[in-house]
Amino acid sequence: MNPLSPAPAMAVDGPSQADLRERAADLFPGGVNSPVRAFRSVGREPLILSSGTGARVRDVDGREYLDYIGGWGPAILGHAHPAVVEAIRRAARDGFALGATGPLEIELAERIRARMPSLEQLRFTASGTEAVMSAVRLARAATNRDLVIKFAGGYHGHSDGLLAEAGSGVATLAIPGSAGVTVGAAASTIVLPYNDRSAVAYAFAQHAGRIAAVVVEPVAANVGIIPPKAGFLEDLQALTRNDGALLIFDEVITGFRVGPGGAQARYGVRPDLTTLGKVIGGGMPIGAYGGRRDVMAMVAPAGPVYQAGTLSGHALSMAAGIATLDALSEDAYLTLEAAGEDLQTGLRDAARDAGRTIAISRVGSLLTVFFRAEPPADAAEALSSDREAYARFFGAMLDDGVLLPPSPFEAWFISLAHGPLEIEASIASAARAFAA
Repeated sequence: MNPLSPAPAMAVDGPSQADLRERAADLFPGGVNSPVRAFRSVGREPLILSSGTGARVRDVDGREYLDYIGGWGPAILGHAHPAVVEAIRRAARDGFALGATGPLEIELAERIRARMPSLEQLRFTASGTEAVMSAVRLARAATNRDLVIKFAGGYHGHSDGLLAEAGSGVATLAIPGSAGVTVGAAASTIVLPYNDRSAVAYAFAQHAGRIAAVVVEPVAANVGIIPPKAGFLEDLQALTRNDGALLIFDEVITGFRVGPGGAQARYGVRPDLTTLGKVIGGGMPIGAYGGRRDVMAMVAPAGPVYQAGTLSGHALSMAAGIATLDALSEDAYLTLEAAGEDLQTGLRDAARDAGRTIAISRVGSLLTVFFRAEPPADAAEALSSDREAYARFFGAMLDDGVLLPPSPFEAWFISLAHGPLEIEASIASAARAFAA
């Protein structure tokens, strides 16, 4: 056990993980409410976590872990940050969902627009899936076109048209990527390789005047972290503008994570529409989409594109988001960048010393360790990584008190609570895991 890692499990009252897993298996498909939580790709039983504070989480058996899942992204300040907890507590005293616009919605929206000026107007939703689904619908209405380009490995929520896989050719229409998705729903989507400007240009040439939008994670983050190649995002902007299509940045993960203005500020590319989630809710359920004022003017009740939500703009989510963004100063991002660099360097050195072949991709406080010789440029290269090696590494880290994402193709999320001691402990555990 790493001397800097959390202490071994302490005796606790209440049901054990084994008991709760058995009950969950009876209640939920696969025993979970989101597939990756099943831990199947790393060959482990799913954890039943009961609490989290700062950079650490605890399971119901009393064992503590240094955490790099971070609630899958929103816990950029760490778990149960006092300012966020107090903001939620204050908001809760005034009621939860009052059924009309509240001042906290306006305050959070103003903070978002101040940091991300491309969102001239925006609309809150209850999830990132809703945000992307709504943005795509809006793009189709604004352009009076049907086709949408996305990139292999990009996850934009579980709406039918975006749960699509590549067809048999570069610019062919997609096929269903999930049972229950119809051929018709998938056929309005074109799936291309990420970072391949030529493939995008070819698709626009083959379907000129028919493409409504290109939807892209400006930093691919759902097949492991893959940064955009130099000029790729600029090329997407030029190709969409030349054809009259819209460029949608899915910044559900990168928004206010990779910098104070998201990936669009980091790379200097202004999209027509942006989708957000995770960080802007501080760990509470949330989503948002927004962009050009003329396009957003088409959203009901101002225009003909219908979208609604009973819990959109929920007071507790707004309060948590305001507290989170207020804590994310320029200095906070410098701290996150430094922690990410220190972790990346330490992991690379530990692997080298153990004779292990890895590649690390990082953008800010997002990081992925790939068990392959070079960082991937697209999903196909990422998926060629050694999955069994990652599963062994994951297990060794977990046994040493460090919780990584239970998939080789998910981002590690670093928070402001990951200080020098936590980074040092993580590197020490990795050195033992690589050597095992």
